[in-house]
Amino acid sequence: MINFGMHVQLLLPDLFWPDQSTDEIYAGLELPVLERLLAKGRQTIGIAAEAPASAEDWLGERFGLEPEAGWPIAPCSLLADGGEPGAHHWLCADPVHLRLEGGRLMLADSGVFAISQQEAEAIADSLNAHFAGDGLLFYPLRPERWYLRLAQAPALQTTPLAQAAGRSIAALLPRGADAALWHARLNEIQMLLHGHAVNERRESAGALAINSVWLWGGGSLPKGLPAAFNAIWSRDPYAAGLAQAARVASRPLPDDASVLLAAGAGSGVHLVVLDQLRAAAQYGDAQGWRDALLQLERGWFAPLLAALKQERIGMLSLHALGPAGTLTCEVTGGDLRRFWRRAKPLAHYA
Repeated sequence: MINFGMHVQLLLPDLFWPDQSTDEIYAGLELPVLERLLAKGRQTIGIAAEAPASAEDWLGERFGLEPEAGWPIAPCSLLADGGEPGAHHWLCADPVHLRLEGGRLMLADSGVFAISQQEAEAIADSLNAHFAGDGLLFYPLRPERWYLRLAQAPALQTTPLAQAAGRSIAALLPRGADAALWHARLNEIQMLLHGHAVNERRESAGALAINSVWLWGGGSLPKGLPAAFNAIWSRDPYAAGLAQAARVASRPLPDDASVLLAAGAGSGVHLVVLDQLRAAAQYGDAQGWRDALLQLERGWFAPLLAALKQERIGMLSLHALGPAGTLTCEVTGGDLRRFWRRAKPLAHYA
């Protein structure tokens, strides 16, 4: 049955390599499907100063949230992880490893170390005992995702973990009127975790110590969100939580587009958050980034192009986020017949 109503939108963080001075990373990348889609579609470019800088920014804007208040990543992610945010204020308090490198404290997140639920709960119990008089409660709902419930909202601006991973934290620590208090609390946390029994066992086994937490994404669960999409397919808890808060269908990200095309048959707007490039981009893993991009070409771009040709979907939109800004490209089946628009290599758009 021909379907003219289904609109698939792909959100693609880090489609462009973060270091704009390194064109060599694109050399030899064979991406004929992606390059054809970008060439045939109608493009809109947003420069970095005006366009969303991250997936969190992009999602927040689509759901009508106000950036001045900060994106409520913690309560939305908590909701997606099975928690009950209630009316409380929450912060993400994710376990991290800090290491001194060339005089700088560099941050590694759970993408480069494993942590068990038992270890997470043991550390959280120690933190809760230490901060019992301050009205702070740590909730390790997932081994790699912890949440902090606060008695009241602090005056803080924070940096998303995805933007801090693999980098020096000196300029990325919480800012704002309450920053000094929270810097002191982070120092207390690091002192408490230094020599913690969990970390002693981890280091004896050759694993990285969990020697700090990263605080970010504070807020309360928003209400009355618009249903910006009919369904969201994602492994990102913030996206899934926004979907739940807006009463939008939230579905796990499949390995490739075949599941989406089978389960999503019909009309409506389906957002797919393809964040497979993010980890490699964070840690400067050029080969990992190239490999992940080729997998997206095979598993997502190629089958979606075929679905456009077969009119199984009516429109495909690509929202590419990179250091220079955003590139949005909308493609319909009719656009594919624009033979005079020649494909250009991905580096051309970067």
